[in-house]
Amino acid sequence: LAGSNLGLTNLGWISKVRVNTHAVLKRAQTIQGHKTPKKQWQAAWLLKAVTCIDLTTLAGDDTPSNVHRLCLKAIQPVPYHLLNKMDMHDQGVTTAAVCVYPSRVADAVKSLKAANSSLAVASVATGFPAGQTPLETRLQEVRLAVADGATEIDIVINRTLALTGQWEAMYEEVRQFREACGDAHMKTILAVGELGTFTNVYKASLVAMMAGSDFIKTSTGKESVNATYPVAIVMVRAIRDYFLCTGHKVGFKPAGGIRTAHESLLWLTLIKEELGNDWLCPLLFRLGASSLLADIERQIYHHVTGQYAAYHELPMA
Repeated sequence: LAGSNLGLTNLGWISKVRVNTHAVLKRAQTIQGHKTPKKQWQAAWLLKAVTCIDLTTLAGDDTPSNVHRLCLKAIQPVPYHLLNKMDMHDQGVTTAAVCVYPSRVADAVKSLKAANSSLAVASVATGFPAGQTPLETRLQEVRLAVADGATEIDIVINRTLALTGQWEAMYEEVRQFREACGDAHMKTILAVGELGTFTNVYKASLVAMMAGSDFIKTSTGKESVNATYPVAIVMVRAIRDYFLCTGHKVGFKPAGGIRTAHESLLWLTLIKEELGNDWLCPLLFRLGASSLLADIERQIYHHVTGQYAAYHELPMA
């Protein structure tokens, strides 16, 4: 479906979209009410969640040293002795990637190389988080991040275009970002908290996929509303419809405000039920998070030892 312009057929599809808000909210309630697995099954699912995390630091005070620490944590997210007790020490449990600002990409690449790790480095770009910089600046930011060694780029859409229904213009921008990414994977952040309606979220999801996104992502983590289950249902239904229509699988990444092990289990449940087992892997599902890993670690520690760790016993993510 991706071409040099959006085309009348695709525009027709987008203009016809209507989302049933009541049904979406009801489905979200069902997901939230699910009982999550316990004991060894819970531990197994939590390790699965760890392998899908994009371990992130996006702060104004990021330095080479805290990026280095993040990289080491991503390589060994769960302490070796805990993995050993679960007979998982030789399974290569790492996070899916580290995610940083463009100016910190070189630091992350250097740290991972020094540790002899092939872990992916993701970079936000295109005027993150607001996307309110000139197009040429946004494109150059992508190119520079890729040149520094980023193998995944998390771009932000121009919300103005989505809010004013300029779908062709949005498609064209995202297509240019796709081109600037080259071989790097592109995750497109919709900033759902700023799109107003579920229908807009669905339309923006479709346009982002048509323009060549490898993933669609809920939020920057900097909006007041980030990853919520109702919005996720709208996005994953768009992914499913796009797959049924084209045979092409696009990944999904919720981000922003995901802090507890319990929430990570609910996200995995949502993906399993809505998209199926094929999507339950880092190639098609990521969790954007910075503090989530610390809680997952606490739960795994509890599973192995039968007691909760004091905060000083587990190094912070």
